[in-house]
Amino acid sequence: MLRWAIVFFVLALIAGFLGFGGMSGDLAGIAKILVFVFLVLFVVSLVMGRSGPPAV
Repeated sequence: MLRWAIVFFVLALIAGFLGFGGMSGDLAGIAKILVFVFLVLFVVSLVMGRSGPPAV
């Protein structure tokens, strides 16, 4: 998921550099959404993974 966010961010930078303003803004928006989703899923996985010490 984070890889896709980075890909869209790089595409937004390239599109902005080449002068495609509208497409650059759209790609940057997608990258922001993907980073937010990644962070939420990361925090949820951290919380759900903390079940205490393993039972012996």
